[in-house]
Amino acid sequence: MNPANPHHSDLVAIEDLDRNILDLCTRINAATYELLVLIREFDERAGWLQWGLKNCAEWLAWRCDLSMTTALEKVRVAHALKTLPAISSAFSVGELSYTKVRELTRVANRSNEDELLAFALRTTAVNVAERCRELRMGSEASIGAAERAYANRSLRVRRDHQRCLMTITIDLPMDTGELLETALDKARDDQALAVPDLADTSWSTRQADAFMNMVNGYLCGDQGDDASNDNYLVTVHVQQSALAGNQGRSALPIESVKRLCCDSKAVVITEDDDGEPLSIGRKSRIVPKAIARAVHARDRNCCSFPGCHNKRFLHCHHVEHWSNGGETSLDNLMLLCTKHHTLVHEGGFRIEKDYRDNWFFVRPDGIAVPEVGYVSRPYENPPAGGLLKVAEHHVAEPPSPVCLH
Repeated sequence: MNPANPHHSDLVAIEDLDRNILDLCTRINAATYELLVLIREFDERAGWLQWGLKNCAEWLAWRCDLSMTTALEKVRVAHALKTLPAISSAFSVGELSYTKVRELTRVANRSNEDELLAFALRTTAVNVAERCRELRMGSEASIGAAERAYANRSLRVRRDHQRCLMTITIDLPMDTGELLETALDKARDDQALAVPDLADTSWSTRQADAFMNMVNGYLCGDQGDDASNDNYLVTVHVQQSALAGNQGRSALPIESVKRLCCDSKAVVITEDDDGEPLSIGRKSRIVPKAIARAVHARDRNCCSFPGCHNKRFLHCHHVEHWSNGGETSLDNLMLLCTKHHTLVHEGGFRIEKDYRDNWFFVRPDGIAVPEVGYVSRPYENPPAGGLLKVAEHHVAEPPSPVCLH
């Protein structure tokens, strides 16, 4: 079939193509509803815990190859539908798209569900989104939205070395943004008075210059001192035999002690049988800055646990702990977030090597954690009973180990 030739005999009539697309969208809508029902049950039964992940959305993003934003929305909508029977019914037969349902679940409740459903069935997704936005702004929930807007204020910087430019993106609550815009207008007007020849300068360029005038004005004022941060200091009271893996005493669970000592400044106080100090070691087992930088670069400044994308509060974990003879070297270190660092030390998760000498994670029940949870399968017509029965016809495949390097 040649797409460039609209009169080719093999081409489906445009009306049939239109209908086929519509029919497929209807089936996709119905299948999406069934998917959300499964997701809700999986979350209610905390199925994500067996993979060592923090919540259902994180598992869904990892297992089904979604972005974290998309996964969070699907989990939210899945739970919201539980209290909206009319919308759920229309969605289950494909009368509503996921786009409409996503918006409706933000504002629908028992008192307005029928009215909103009737509106959604007779208008476009764009109009549904606009109506739902208006309802949110006019409700008490808008107070919470304003609070969230304040909590989510942010400023991000991106450097474009190719163009020698820096892009600054700032998210502000609406009222604060209006204040910034007023300040920029004033700075721009002041600049126009000081530099009259700006007629050929674009508005966006004048805005950038006005912003820099504000920055320079601040820099001319008083400055606060920069605070310097350092790793925390850990004082550990532990019997030397316990640290070596033999019988002995420790103020904390020995795996907790090992976790704390992975990449922090630790003063290890070894004691005899009566608790008297035998020796007070120096600050030790600190990962040198050069090695730490190399670990962060290799692991892309991200937790190494499959499905986790945490880039904050990362620890350089000794895979083979230094108390067991492990080296503080690039090959024996990996980045783990606080949660997964704790899981490895105290949660029963292990890190092992495969035949290619690559590290991979193992759950407490001995199952390897695959790097990518999603494994595509050829499409098959669902068995009798609908897509909710598909899971019963698939036999779980053994996951492949995760390569960490």
